[in-house]
Amino acid sequence: MTSDLPGRLDHFIAGAWSPSADGATFAVADPVGNRVYAQVAAGGPADVDRAARAAHCAFTDGPWPAMAARQRARVLNRIADGIARRGARIAELETFDTGLPVTQAHGQAERAAENFRFFADMIVTAHEDAFRTGTSQLGYVIRKPAGPAGLITPWNTPFMLETWKLAPSLAAGCPVILKPAEWSPLSASLLPEIMTEAGVPDGVFNMVHGIGEVAGAALVTHPLVPRISFTGETSTGQAIMAAAAPGLKGLSMELGGKSPCVVFADADLDAATDSALFGVFSLNGERCTAGSRILAERSVYDALVSRLADRAERIRTGPPSDPATEVGALIHPDHYHRVLSYVQSGLDEGARLVAGGRRPAHLPSGNYLAPTVFADVRPEMRIFREEIFGPVVCVTPFEDEADAIRLANDTRYGLAAYIWTRDLRRGHRVAAAVDAGMLWLNSHNVRDLRTPFGGVKASGLGREGGQHSLDFYTDSRIVHVALEDARVPRFGTEGT
Repeated sequence: MTSDLPGRLDHFIAGAWSPSADGATFAVADPVGNRVYAQVAAGGPADVDRAARAAHCAFTDGPWPAMAARQRARVLNRIADGIARRGARIAELETFDTGLPVTQAHGQAERAAENFRFFADMIVTAHEDAFRTGTSQLGYVIRKPAGPAGLITPWNTPFMLETWKLAPSLAAGCPVILKPAEWSPLSASLLPEIMTEAGVPDGVFNMVHGIGEVAGAALVTHPLVPRISFTGETSTGQAIMAAAAPGLKGLSMELGGKSPCVVFADADLDAATDSALFGVFSLNGERCTAGSRILAERSVYDALVSRLADRAERIRTGPPSDPATEVGALIHPDHYHRVLSYVQSGLDEGARLVAGGRRPAHLPSGNYLAPTVFADVRPEMRIFREEIFGPVVCVTPFEDEADAIRLANDTRYGLAAYIWTRDLRRGHRVAAAVDAGMLWLNSHNVRDLRTPFGGVKASGLGREGGQHSLDFYTDSRIVHVALEDARVPRFGTEGT
């Protein structure tokens, strides 16, 4: 498979491939062998400026923003068709580049196509509001694309998350500048061909590779880019917010998470165990919504720990390209060592290791970690408080409903939460009390594209998904029309 990889990945600006203005590149390696497979154009301010100007020109002079919704929808559906035709190739590249198990990568490719189909349907059925003020006035809303959008995407499921931002921004009529994650840029190399084949006009889709602190920073501060959508670490989100403040840019940011999975004694323990394991070990644990803190009611705590440990030891860790693999390789040596440092921290602080915590014996090289379960984890421990972003889960007991809520909220994050109980009244109470932007009750991260996606506290700001995405990429303007003679107070008439 590696023989047909591109040896070089360039930018795509104004409908054409191009190297960086200064010729700079950076190396990118695969996570299984940590071998360099390509040189990637390292974008700088000059490259971002050229892409932003191309997008701005497409916004002010091109057909895309003013195109009828049905026309844009046809293009979006052709993009979806192009993705679907390349589904196997996308999964192959994604698996090679990120270390995700190939069966899970196939699912990501399917979701990527669905993102475009969903927003194609949305813009055709979208409506604008009207407001009647008695008999005297009618107000109607005009929804217009906000302008070029800067899309900064993460490395964990790159292609799907790129389309999650591309589909609504393009649907809304906004030209885009995509900055893919530097650790996993490979699958994005298919997007220019897909976009061009589908009939996206030149300058509407632009892509600039590069290091976040350089290319990403230039995109955030560019005066011709009024919208920034970012998914990634909270610290990076804070830096983006500060940098975007002088331009008063619109921001949508989905940041870190340390999500609780709360299991009450009356829960279906089989279903809760399945969900808890999938929630933290799928996608190699490198997922923002991972239920990485399992909170178990005291009376079922020991039984649940035993179940989790037994099942985790039997999870198949192996080469990402093997269809039997359930957990693959972590994306990069730096990240791998960071995750291992959390394992050591858990041991140092006195947590009880009941599964994993080591490199699997049959995988002597590559960024592999066996699925890891810590029990008896206390709230003051780093593994309880900090986002690990790997196949590591901690289990903590709670005494009653109030204690469960207290522990669930004992974090700076507030992205997702999972609650397992047969008592639906209690389930609704706990769901309302837990500080999280998204909650699943007796469910496991089933995603409905119509619903708001995002977090509270340090997990981000703004919401994406459905109408929330279209609201972000458009400006709503109200036009007020008098239906009767206007009765305006007459200033300056005294003495006339």
